[in-house]
Amino acid sequence: MAKTRPYLFYDVTLTICSTCYRKLEGKTVFQDDKVFLLKRCPDHGSERVLIADDIDYYRRCREIFIKPPEMPLVYNTPVKWGCPYDCGLCTDHEQHSCLTLVEICDYCNLRCPVCYAESGPERRQFRTLAQVEKMLDAVVRNEGHPDVVQLSGGEPTVHPNFFEIVEMAKARPIKHLMVNTNGVRIAQEEDFVKRLAEVKEDFEVYLQFDSFELEPLMQLRGADLRRIREQAIERLNRYNISTNLVVTLKKGLNDHEIGKTIDYALQQPCVRGVTFQPIQDAGRIDRVGTGPLVGSAEQSEAAGTVQQWGAPLLPDLGRSGNSDTRNHPTNGDRDFNPVTDRLTLTEVRRKILEQTNVFKPEDVIPVPCHPDSLAMAYALKQNGKVIPLTSMIPPEVLINGAANTILYEQEPVVREGLFKLFATNHSPRSQAGTLRELLCCLPRVFVPDSITYENIFRVIVMQFIDAHSFDVRSVKKTCVHIVHPDGRLIPFDTYNLFYRDPLEQTRLVRLRRQAEAVLDARLWSSRSSQAITGV
Repeated sequence: MAKTRPYLFYDVTLTICSTCYRKLEGKTVFQDDKVFLLKRCPDHGSERVLIADDIDYYRRCREIFIKPPEMPLVYNTPVKWGCPYDCGLCTDHEQHSCLTLVEICDYCNLRCPVCYAESGPERRQFRTLAQVEKMLDAVVRNEGHPDVVQLSGGEPTVHPNFFEIVEMAKARPIKHLMVNTNGVRIAQEEDFVKRLAEVKEDFEVYLQFDSFELEPLMQLRGADLRRIREQAIERLNRYNISTNLVVTLKKGLNDHEIGKTIDYALQQPCVRGVTFQPIQDAGRIDRVGTGPLVGSAEQSEAAGTVQQWGAPLLPDLGRSGNSDTRNHPTNGDRDFNPVTDRLTLTEVRRKILEQTNVFKPEDVIPVPCHPDSLAMAYALKQNGKVIPLTSMIPPEVLINGAANTILYEQEPVVREGLFKLFATNHSPRSQAGTLRELLCCLPRVFVPDSITYENIFRVIVMQFIDAHSFDVRSVKKTCVHIVHPDGRLIPFDTYNLFYRDPLEQTRLVRLRRQAEAVLDARLWSSRSSQAITGV
């Protein structure tokens, strides 16, 4: 009898080595009810990476939950070296910017052991108003009327011209503005929150909210921020400022708190949703894992002490601000195993279903603009009750489980409504309008008299691609982008791997030269063949 491989082959994958970042050909396989990426670098050997622990859901992402790509108004760079070496957006990118980050500073009042931007108190750079204006104009140039723009950093709220920047953003045709913050200034300065409340129309706070427990906060943030989080939420509730809680997840560290976070969020009047983001292996990742804590519990009081404007009195929590962790994808004091240590989107989805009774499997579905990396669930908060989306929409309209297909094609209006609803380019207000439109499309569905943005609750799982899971097919569909200071718009995933700070010179130049050498060799081979054959 012929021997068989221990897996089912699914697809060829264009990927990269997680050590040297050179492009490789890999393959996606199904084995032991999981999805793995297999690849081999001639210099650094083989890798086996867990991509998903749910084959059925993974296949739905690849085969069912798809829609025609939406293009930006303009592209910014030509295709020369091939993805991911041409970002800007290049003319071969398949998706416009659903959400665009504008990083207004590198300074941060915390020095988190986990930070894709490698921000901290030692980085004193603040973008000038002219630079920020150029970056905002770049988003408008590409999108016309950008859906969602997020002011980020560093810690954007400590920028000396923060409110001037907010006014600049609000003066442009941006549909919804977010501020990404650790919440320290919100917790400490009520006058600051009052000013935020003045701009709350189409405005949202994207609040870091990783854990209710000390040890995960020490490992992820280097400080005990529990009191800060409580004070920030209390003030955001008091001033009714739309807020989204964002949770950085590490496998085995805080993923047991997923359900608790959702339940807590549902009790907060200001909170419109929760976003769960598994750690992207990029930037600074200092000693995160099952090993010793970054700072002991005994240090927490000193580590969590925060001065005016949030400047923390932090002990030495590991690497210095000048240490270069970017060339070491397995940062930390232990080996990183991409089979056992990566927390995947499907695992987070399963934990949502296991840890809370709010959602059912058919509620948490892929986002069609980038289904590999985004999953979403909606609920209505109505009269003290939480009503998940599928309790209002017949499940067969969403998914026919037996046939493993979606019946959108039988209801074109429903299909359009669902794709509009399950998209990342929403403000709380536009979410409410789209949901109301969708429910009106469906027969025998009760539509509440008044669905406002205060009734909408959304859970998102957002998994960014890193060097381990890298897949050019998926990267081309990314819709969360960062504005480079020079005006290019670059996918979040590739920005942190190839384009942030000096990486374009220290890492990308070498890779582009290698790509050019390959192209030159192919051209020489083609010409030689033509000369031999006389063609």
